[in-house]
Amino acid sequence: MAYRLLSCTKNCIRFTALAAGLLLTPAATLADEVLVGVEDLTYYPHYAIENGEYSGFGRAVLDAWAADRGHTLTYKAFPVKRLMSMLVDGEIDLKYPDNAYWSSDLKADKNVIYSEAVVEYVDGVSVPPENVGKGMGAVAKLGTVRGFTPWAWLDETQSGKVELSELNALDGLIKQAIAGRIDAAYANVSVIQYQLGQMGETDKLAFDPDLKHTRDFYYLSTTTKPALIEDFNAWLAENKDKVERLKVEYDVVLD
Repeated sequence: MAYRLLSCTKNCIRFTALAAGLLLTPAATLADEVLVGVEDLTYYPHYAIENGEYSGFGRAVLDAWAADRGHTLTYKAFPVKRLMSMLVDGEIDLKYPDNAYWSSDLKADKNVIYSEAVVEYVDGVSVPPENVGKGMGAVAKLGTVRGFTPWAWLDETQSGKVELSELNALDGLIKQAIAGRIDAAYANVSVIQYQLGQMGETDKLAFDPDLKHTRDFYYLSTTTKPALIEDFNAWLAENKDKVERLKVEYDVVLD
């Protein structure tokens, strides 16, 4: 994809040399112990931290890769903004999820290397069902999770046409939208629907596809271990069926 290729152009010579070296390097020797930085957030079914344990589709995919390739992964959760800083400062081996658009100013001139796409997602606006189809003008106050950027709504939030409210947790975001304290909740659509089901509030919010939204992919990234990204890419290519089964199992397949 164009934006992912752009993020790599500054490092092509260095990365190609490192990748070529992998041809002579057994996968299991790339790194026996790997520190994976993840978001300290309940964002299931994609990922979640509960009682100190990382879970969800993200972990299932990374664990499957590690088991096949002989890596030992240690997951450590951090607040969203701090995690991104730790990536660019080289304080973690890998970050999941990531995307070249996220914190692009912080990543400027940094050697951030991305994997191939892991899973597709939609970040969009969920509103009370009776408000679906009312258009952009019906949203005066937009809520999102602190540390996230509602990219599709940047023009509206930066111009002041739409007030942005940041909540510390997804469940708080959903409750604010249901209570009418915000007009809409901006987050991963699959995640909001799952959490509504867990709360017994499935019919209280609905995704409005006519409002601005983003359809993109989650990636694995690094600034310190390009060989691991190359190894992960090879594993993805060899295990497409396994990854697809995990997507179905965790219900993260998009229509």
